Amino acid sequence: MDQRVPMTPRGYEALKQELKRLKSVDRPANIKDIEEAIAHGDLSENAEYHAAKEKQAHIAGRIAMLDDRIARAQVIDTAGQVPDKVRFGVTVVLSDIETDDEVAYTLVGEDEADVKEGRISVTSPVAQALMTKEVGDEVRVQVPKGVREFEILEIRYDDE
Repeated sequence: MDQRVPMTPRGYEALKQELKRLKSVDRPANIKDIEEAIAHGDLSENAEYHAAKEKQAHIAGRIAMLDDRIARAQVIDTAGQVPDKVRFGVTVVLSDIETDDEVAYTLVGEDEADVKEGRISVTSPVAQALMTKEVGDEVRVQVPKGVREFEILEIRYDDE
């Protein structure tokens, strides 16, 4: 699986920071928890030991996933690009044609997506429907609640 993973410079740095924290803080703390649990004796009925071992597996899995993502990262810097079309890294302001509600989404990598913060994955159905469109274009998007139609009001790059 050596497919590139698109991400913003901010997203790339966030993954590196999380990996650093897991390796330098969380994993050593977990090792101490395991050592303390072992000191309590009988491991077969030691809930602290089993919980610490479970956490150890979770940390190891997350480290492996982050190592993989960072190795396959395709960091896309949008500095100096003209926001003439919808593409990775832009913030697009949409108007729902039916309700006139406005919504803004920034198209980011999968690991950076957070709908509550207005960041959607570039691989999401909404982002895919918007790709290469321009201001004034109307777009039909299949969403869980049915088909919605949007007009693109603005395309911009936000400073990170």
